[in-house]
Amino acid sequence: MQRYSEGEIVVNEVNFVRKCIATDTSQYDLWGKLVCTNFKISFITDDPMPLQTSIRSAKPLTCPGFIGIADRGQSNHEKFHYKNLLLGEHDVPLTCIEQIVTVNDTKRKQKVLGPNQKLKFNPTELIIYCKDFRIVRFRFDEAGPESAKKVCLAIAHYSQPTDLQLLFAFEYVGEIYHHPAKKVNGIDPGGGGGGIGSASGQQTPLFETYSDWDREIKRTGASEWRVCSVNEGYMISTCLPEYFVVPSSLADQDLKLYSYSFIGRRMPLWSWNHPNGSALVRMANIKDVLQQRRIDQRICNAITRSHPLRSDVYKSDLDKCLPNIQEIQAAHIKLKQLCVNEPFEETEEKWLSSLENTHWLEYIRSFLKHSAELVYMMECKHVSVILQEEEGRDLSCLTASLIQIMLDPYFRTIVGFQSLIQKEWVMAGYQFLDRCNHLKRSDKELISFGLLIVKERLSPLFLMFLDCVWQLLEQYPAAFEFSEVYLTILYDSARISLFGTFLFNCPHQRVKESTKNYSSTLRGVPPALKNGIISEQEFLPRRNSLILKLKPDFLQQTESQSNSMEQYFRDWFAKPVDLHGVILPRISGTQIKLWKLCYFRWVPEAQINHGGFITAFHKVSLLADEVDTLNRNLRQHKSNSSVQGNCSELDQSRMYFRARHLNDTSEAPDFLSSSFPFSPVGNLCRRSILGTPLSKFLSGAKIWLSTETLANED
Repeated sequence: MQRYSEGEIVVNEVNFVRKCIATDTSQYDLWGKLVCTNFKISFITDDPMPLQTSIRSAKPLTCPGFIGIADRGQSNHEKFHYKNLLLGEHDVPLTCIEQIVTVNDTKRKQKVLGPNQKLKFNPTELIIYCKDFRIVRFRFDEAGPESAKKVCLAIAHYSQPTDLQLLFAFEYVGEIYHHPAKKVNGIDPGGGGGGIGSASGQQTPLFETYSDWDREIKRTGASEWRVCSVNEGYMISTCLPEYFVVPSSLADQDLKLYSYSFIGRRMPLWSWNHPNGSALVRMANIKDVLQQRRIDQRICNAITRSHPLRSDVYKSDLDKCLPNIQEIQAAHIKLKQLCVNEPFEETEEKWLSSLENTHWLEYIRSFLKHSAELVYMMECKHVSVILQEEEGRDLSCLTASLIQIMLDPYFRTIVGFQSLIQKEWVMAGYQFLDRCNHLKRSDKELISFGLLIVKERLSPLFLMFLDCVWQLLEQYPAAFEFSEVYLTILYDSARISLFGTFLFNCPHQRVKESTKNYSSTLRGVPPALKNGIISEQEFLPRRNSLILKLKPDFLQQTESQSNSMEQYFRDWFAKPVDLHGVILPRISGTQIKLWKLCYFRWVPEAQINHGGFITAFHKVSLLADEVDTLNRNLRQHKSNSSVQGNCSELDQSRMYFRARHLNDTSEAPDFLSSSFPFSPVGNLCRRSILGTPLSKFLSGAKIWLSTETLANED
């Protein structure tokens, strides 16, 4: 029986729908009902899933919203898969939908469907492209044409809301508030307590109160820093938290005065303190050119006085050192096209070349490399670091988070990692609403802002952060309390319009929007190296200045500092890794990898243990099976063993693909692919073992259709 969340209502539905599972055959297709609610689209079927096994026992996990299912079937190997407590196997959250394409085979028409648009033909096919690289395809051959049209229009309308209050999170929490005894994902929505509980019983600090920041100061030993309440009630800046940490020597009156000179009135924010006294600080650019030098000097003097050694301040201009959000968005689009469109039977060299051309891994390497260089400055040079960015709420979120993960093992625990996201992303004003594209801009807004400007708001920076963390996790798995499954769930949570953590652009908006109807804030469980060219003169410190600018690239630094940094890295990698101490990334070409679990989980054929390509693996498997069979025949000939024993031995083969008929699916594979623990069956559509190109799946329809390049046909 289909389960619905609190506040979820069915908007439209259509029966006799066929969900396509395979790309080259309808043998595995499922029949059922397609339902559109105000939260998700659901496909309800009684058909058994291909290769589906029975569930025998269950145990809870620490990851929010999921349970682990242990299946003990006939195989000697214990299998696991995960079940989402909010979404079923065939469910897609509306805010995860990126594009909706309707197709009429007879009239050879197709249309990208937007909200409030008319559909002048009866669709025979619906293709849904998701933000998580998933493609879901439905056929309406046996369904009523008018019902099919209505459900398509309903999905288009509800998946692209123009107002924040129309997102399902408000309905969900609103319903919970009418039933106080109930909890949201096990948490009392009324808030209080200053944190979120975890499986370990520890509270995750939300950094919404004075006491949360004060405890963090004491935890890091930042004795020369204090909690500032000058922004209480968001009186100075709406994109800063009400409470934040500043040098003790800076008076509130001075902060109020200086705030007018910063973009967005975003004053310097303390992030973390090293045990040696070095501080990590984030700061927006100073827009007042006349006051820039004086304010810069005053801020840096205060940071210097907060250091026990009175060390200088090391300043990093992230806008000149790292790729901007538009370049990251462009790389993400190319990565999506590559992972979804490109046939995997292409040669490995060509595919890797295409991957390199996306620049995604190059940007990952850039962030890890720059963060490691700043770790060196704090750890070895004992200087405080300022991360400067135009608005101080994009690149600095990612860089500050990586530095703390590398330096502080606390942030490699589940509670610590959640608190890091809360502190450096949520409370620091990362614009989740705009960057994740939760809302569709109205026509009036598009004219007002300009389409290009609106597009520039989009950027998968949070995904890039999780990818960078995954690179560290892949290199030092024992240094982390969580797995890549947890990271993937966090990424998925940012795509679901249910968690207040990933729903707003700033703390003020979170409070403002969530108090319109309810008494408390919405809260869910937090579940190409671009170097700026700067003249050498710019790197000379001004007279009496305490600022040492960080050059965009480590190789451009002075020879002595370059040698010192290289020596630091050589010495660090030469010693055994202290998993409870500093960890540094290995960033050579082969050590920065593509996160397959996240990007390939809907294409199961690409999920081969230790990587590889489906056709090559298939051929090698068949050859290995043939060699194994010949060896057994040879042994049988020598020992006169029975054929039955030989067959029994064959059944113990550990090959994914065996030399048998392709349509034989009588038993599930004994071993899980690297898509574990996510079950892609029934989502994007598995191909046959022969590796049919994915592009053929749409029977001529374009992949990732663009509203700018595709002329709508009515």
